[in-house]
Amino acid sequence: MASQVARKKIRPAVRTPTLGRGHARVAALKAAGAAVFAEKGYDAATMTEVAAKAGAAIGSLYQFFPTKELLAASLHEDLLAELSRMLEEVRRENAGRPLTALADRLFAGLADFLLRNPAFTALADRRDIDRKRKRATRAQLRGQIAALLAQATPPLAPGKAETVAIVILQLMKAVVSLNGEDASIRETVVPELKRMLQLYLESVGGE
Repeated sequence: MASQVARKKIRPAVRTPTLGRGHARVAALKAAGAAVFAEKGYDAATMTEVAAKAGAAIGSLYQFFPTKELLAASLHEDLLAELSRMLEEVRRENAGRPLTALADRLFAGLADFLLRNPAFTALADRRDIDRKRKRATRAQLRGQIAALLAQATPPLAPGKAETVAIVILQLMKAVVSLNGEDASIRETVVPELKRMLQLYLESVGGE
């Protein structure tokens, strides 16, 4: 028990910059990390490559991100926040619209998100993600999608909206998993997934 407490006390943490110059440096290090993770994958990427990509000394990188895991976690958290903002934007812009119209908007928003953030797939697939954090993230995204469905026409009851939100999340995960495939595969399969969602929402709306 004592050794566990000791390990918790010395566990490294991300350093928060206090000055504008520090924020700019961290932003540059994160951008380099995202580029390396997208190119090499999470497991193969090294902190040395990230520092070189940023044009920074390795000590500067470790000053803010003591481990690769912490750098990846910080980047992943940023991208999940961006994904959450996208879902909120879809909710605001599509209140009262038919359920089937949401499929187009969700897939368009997700495609744009993945295009701008190619590292997201590598970060989402890493094996060292904290399970509690992962469950909390899924619950948040599921709640946002359920809220979107509850405002559609016809609106879905809370319980049904929750179930449909889970289905949509699974389809979104499938789209994310295709991000590492050849463009020809994505261009063929993603429209089919979108069509699946449209047909499913049509059946749900008719119940």
